[in-house]
Amino acid sequence: MTTNRRFAIRLDLEHGTVDMSHGAGGRAMAQLIAEVFYAHLDNELLRQGNDQALFTPPPGRLAMSTDGHVISPLFFPGGDIGCLSVHGTINDVAMAGARPLYLAAGFILEEGYPLKDLARIVASMAQAANAAGVPVVTGDTKVVERGKGDGVFITTTGVGVVPAGIAIAGDQARPGDAILVSGTLGDHGVAILSRRENLGFDVEIESDTAALHGLVAAMVTAVPDIHCLRDPTRGGLATTLNELAQQSQVGMRIHESAIPVRPEVSAACELLGLDPLYVANEGKLVAICPGERAAELLAVMRAHPLGAGASLIGEVVADPHRFVQMETTFGGSRIVDWLAGEQLPRIC
Repeated sequence: MTTNRRFAIRLDLEHGTVDMSHGAGGRAMAQLIAEVFYAHLDNELLRQGNDQALFTPPPGRLAMSTDGHVISPLFFPGGDIGCLSVHGTINDVAMAGARPLYLAAGFILEEGYPLKDLARIVASMAQAANAAGVPVVTGDTKVVERGKGDGVFITTTGVGVVPAGIAIAGDQARPGDAILVSGTLGDHGVAILSRRENLGFDVEIESDTAALHGLVAAMVTAVPDIHCLRDPTRGGLATTLNELAQQSQVGMRIHESAIPVRPEVSAACELLGLDPLYVANEGKLVAICPGERAAELLAVMRAHPLGAGASLIGEVVADPHRFVQMETTFGGSRIVDWLAGEQLPRIC
């Protein structure tokens, strides 16, 4: 994004649509950037107007993540692609124990997409970034021909800094560690599916999309020797635990009775033939810490608004097969395997 000019004739944001000239690099593109993107995302670094943002990072190791967002539908109960693109990348950076600093955003727009809806998405991004204190400081816009996109695709990249003494990574889980989750599972995936399939439930299920860096900061301050953090997005809790088991070369044992799932989400999953363990989340995290610190970490998580529903759900075990096993509510045990195929496509 390289311009913030004023134009004599303003865009028709109520009835206008994206056209190919908005991605051609000329006056129309400059106007779109000025009246849609700058109008909502304005900040000191973005205002530099260059093809990059120049900033001085604070001391510490840098963490960086990038994420593409192709969710369908673009607007859903509890959020939209705009806030999701901010929250998703902030959370990926935060899972290293980092404090997110800045975001970059790339937009792929389809010819014919309503400018009103685009402005709504960008406004949602701005609100999410402002609330998180993590500004969008640079970006890019491209337009593709009608029928060759799906309205809006957004790629966001985030940069953060990891405080000294924090060494959180997927290969750090050890036998005897405790496994915790920050709240109820499956909310996001079921919210998306309900809107996509026009399903009506007695209680509307909303996405849990949220920026988790404040919760993470409280957690690492209280328990700096957390071993692993991961947000269980695509593939849900089951896939996340299998990933961590493989990285750390350990097994996991979880307890079905301790896994928090809203009754309405559980009922919806039963109706749709889904397993909540595999359904995506966008505002929850998995934490693995030394077993003796679990009670302390759980209390800190529950004291934060985004961890009020936190639960201790299991433990890390020695297992050369690196299996994730679950003790069921019926007293049995089953293997919780990797997600096979795509349970819910276009979920984030």
